[in-house]
Amino acid sequence: MKGRTRISAAAEASYLADVALAATFSQLLAKAQEAEREYRRAQAIGAPVSVQYPLAHSLDAALTDVTRAAYAAQRAEIGPQGYEDRIYFRKAKATPAVHAWTDEAERLLTLRETHRLTGFPARPTVEALGAEVAETQTASH
Repeated sequence: MKGRTRISAAAEASYLADVALAATFSQLLAKAQEAEREYRRAQAIGAPVSVQYPLAHSLDAALTDVTRAAYAAQRAEIGPQGYEDRIYFRKAKATPAVHAWTDEAERLLTLRETHRLTGFPARPTVEALGAEVAETQTASH
């Protein structure tokens, strides 16, 4: 007799962890939006690199966190069976609710990658090396 598919303890634990992370999505999104506002404000006023770099790093961390939460929400929407049954997972990915989370997660991932490629100011020299460095003027030829 065919019954309901049993879900392993590991799959159930992963599912519950994803549900918990997905529940923080709106808070993490608000944090990322605030980090972006602070960074863009510093750029607009022409703040020094020593101010912009930590703000850019905070924005990157916030975008990473909210992207993880969006992917967790996608997996949570699929359900615990999706952790073990790849066919169930593929079928569930075709539903509108999962599509919405996939689109949101990919949008956030694209924002993060774009920020990493083009949005970071140059790291301050002293902080990059982790040591005190005397800068000399470059000779012109």
